[in-house]
Amino acid sequence: MDCSSLLLLVVTVMITSECSGSAEPRCEGFDVEPYKLLEGQALHFVPYALESDDMDDPFTWFRKNIGDETENITTNEEERVHHHGGALFLLNPLVTDSGFYTARQHASSGRCYEYYLNVTVFKANRTYFSKVLFLEIKNSDENKHIPCPDPIRNICTALDGSFTWSKDSKLLEGRDKDHLWIDKASRADEGIYTCNCSWTHGGREFTSSGSRWLRLEDQGVHQKVVIISGGDEQLMAEEGAGIALPCSVFCGINVRYECDAGWWVDGVEADGIDRYSVATETVNQSPSSKTVSTAILTIDKVSAEDFNATFECRGQGIDTSRSSFLTLKRRESIVPLLLGGVCVLCLCVFAAALVKCFAIDLLLFFRACFPLSRCDRDGRLFDAYVVYQTQSPDKVTEDALCQFLAKVLPSVLEDKCGYRLFIHGRDDVPGEDRMELVEDRMKQSRRLMVILTPGSGSESQSSDQHSVSPQNSEIGGFDWQVGLHHALMQREMSVILIQLGDPGPQGYAHLPAGLQHLILKSAPIRWPQGSRGAAAWNSRFWKRVRYLMPNTPAKRCPASAVV
Repeated sequence: MDCSSLLLLVVTVMITSECSGSAEPRCEGFDVEPYKLLEGQALHFVPYALESDDMDDPFTWFRKNIGDETENITTNEEERVHHHGGALFLLNPLVTDSGFYTARQHASSGRCYEYYLNVTVFKANRTYFSKVLFLEIKNSDENKHIPCPDPIRNICTALDGSFTWSKDSKLLEGRDKDHLWIDKASRADEGIYTCNCSWTHGGREFTSSGSRWLRLEDQGVHQKVVIISGGDEQLMAEEGAGIALPCSVFCGINVRYECDAGWWVDGVEADGIDRYSVATETVNQSPSSKTVSTAILTIDKVSAEDFNATFECRGQGIDTSRSSFLTLKRRESIVPLLLGGVCVLCLCVFAAALVKCFAIDLLLFFRACFPLSRCDRDGRLFDAYVVYQTQSPDKVTEDALCQFLAKVLPSVLEDKCGYRLFIHGRDDVPGEDRMELVEDRMKQSRRLMVILTPGSGSESQSSDQHSVSPQNSEIGGFDWQVGLHHALMQREMSVILIQLGDPGPQGYAHLPAGLQHLILKSAPIRWPQGSRGAAAWNSRFWKRVRYLMPNTPAKRCPASAVV
């Protein structure tokens, strides 16, 4: 080692020795002791950790004020606040004496100790009286034991003081011990009991007091444990969602102890499982005084493992226990149910639309499948009696009517569909009375088919036609009257209205009132003359006509069905 290194080492050692010799040893501290008292009540305080043999060691007391200013406590016993070794005296304390006091002890062993006291002084009035009460006496014992609070008893023991007791500020005669017994306590004995210690210091007498509140409880009655809620059921839960499971048990009347509710999961206490949290509370219900303990198991996120677990709600009383079990069932998502409902609704709407659009087609299809299922057994020979205007206002309308009656109508309904029609002018029997013929054929027909043309039923137009004989005009008018009578008055036959051509601006106002009534009930089926496929038996027009015709043509019914 060279000289420079050696010199540096010597300097370092000297500096370290000087610093360590000048530094004050660090003191070992104890817990802070809080103390509350009213103005005028003297305080004699000795730290609880201080041994009696150490009272002669050097002590310094000081107080920290606002702003961490330190105020030393004097040893002059004439002062209100002073100390005598390790004992601190607050004689006739004031509110301003509140603060944080520290006692520093320099022990003979060379070690340093610090003791701390936090004093709070309240004004002597009822507002702050409850803040200086010591532990409350509250139980259901028949005989009550009220001990003097430990700080007051320690003062009397250390300073050879004397005890007195008061209840609600009234002196209790003959009570001079450090505790109080009340035999067979009743509601009249409830109140605030104060232990007073009178002691002398420096030739002056001081008093220290401590109060407790005595309250009576009704005597508890334990009963067999009953599970109120929390088991014997299956609870719906959704995976990933939170859930709270309450477990409530009844233990008796006014029971303070031995009434506990709890949750176990697969035989393990739930409070010890990380993914669960349990909050427990035991209360005496008012006014029944029934003791009920409730434990709430909270699952923040339900997992697949929870659906396979068994949850046990367990109640424990003083001599009985009871358990009930609960399992979680997965709640199915509502989305598939909603989608299924929407699909069913759409199908129903679609089916309803199809039925509405193709109702006639469906009916005709079933008629073809079951041709004899609904054969009319009325003995009538004709499926429809065709009535029409026997005279037309113009040549075009007359030709269209003749074409429809002579070719189109028979070729579809008779030739292709098998119906039997009675068409006036075509099926008349020569030589037979016209009126009797009309009446008889009308009774033998199941439907009245009315062919409407522009000007149908107009008497004014009929009177102007000279190409038709008066007899034909009269017969045509009689057809209308008989047909309307059967359809409206006797209700023996249904009416099928077919419109040829455009009815014109006057509409149907020129028709007889009975016929107008039928048109209001059922609009005429318009013949689409000139349209492609109009004459086909499966066109839309003929499907509507066939729909209004009898289910089964008269010629297809069994022989027994036709007279």
